[in-house]
Amino acid sequence: MVYMSQKMIDTSEKGPTFSGGVAPRQSAAPLRPESRMPPVAVSASPAVLTATPAGDGLPRLPLGASLERCDTHADLDSEPAIVTVKDFMLFYARSKALHGVNMKIPMGKVTALVGPSGCGKSTLLRSMNRLNDLIDGVRVEGNMYYRGQAIYGGGIDVIGLRKRMGMVFQKSNPFPMSIYANVVYGLRIAGERSRAVLDEVCERSLRGAALWDEVKDRLHSSAFGLSGGQQQRLCIARAIAPDPEVLLMDEPCSALDPIATAKVEELVFQLRGKYTVVIVTHNMQQAARVSDYTAFMYLGRLIEYGPTNAIFFQPHRKETEAYVTGRFG
Repeated sequence: MVYMSQKMIDTSEKGPTFSGGVAPRQSAAPLRPESRMPPVAVSASPAVLTATPAGDGLPRLPLGASLERCDTHADLDSEPAIVTVKDFMLFYARSKALHGVNMKIPMGKVTALVGPSGCGKSTLLRSMNRLNDLIDGVRVEGNMYYRGQAIYGGGIDVIGLRKRMGMVFQKSNPFPMSIYANVVYGLRIAGERSRAVLDEVCERSLRGAALWDEVKDRLHSSAFGLSGGQQQRLCIARAIAPDPEVLLMDEPCSALDPIATAKVEELVFQLRGKYTVVIVTHNMQQAARVSDYTAFMYLGRLIEYGPTNAIFFQPHRKETEAYVTGRFG
């Protein structure tokens, strides 16, 4: 199948690159700032792949035939999937951004997509609810499936799909309206007019985003009066207001201070179970703290995918070990 899109938006991936070790999540409870462990480097032999600078100055691992296959850990076989990616390829005009990605997103879990800048993490994430449709010159091959229905099939309701897959972007983007109006915006454009329903959804969503106690006395004040971290949690509340099943998060903490980042991370941890969360992050410690499963991507390919602890401490691939130990990235 080949699918062509029509419009243009900017999807450049930004964010810091990893240069340290890994701070693992040690228990089922979310780690608060004062209880986080210092970075811990994964042990590795000196024989692990060495990164060499390319012409653009960025480190590159040797691209061999081994990168054409993904090492998916057996733990994923027993997990029910809500989203399945099959032989998915994406092209920007003649440039191939994703190379035959195959993976399944476990239901009710937090899955982190990690890898160096430009490896295709955000492109893959945006493909799941077809935001890449808006980019001029994009075409895809292969497919993705949401509860067995082809996301790139001819009969899919794209608006309905996006209601089931909420999106939180790298930079908080509250609308120029009140806190209340931001949260219930999706319901209002869908035709909901009952004030009782809107009030209930607003409170439920703000509580779900751990923001209710901070804003309940100023719901009709401008959303721009909130701090950066509060604005990002407001965007999360707006995303969960239509009651989606999947929450897609594209580096939601990259523009936040450490305290706000801790609150968002704790929220992500609490959302597991009720929602399926897929989060893109450049922060390896963050992936270790909040995710159940981690997928390592490199040069548009899915290299290794498995339980987070296994990816950080017992990776199957030398490429993965080289990345999580900071040898490149």
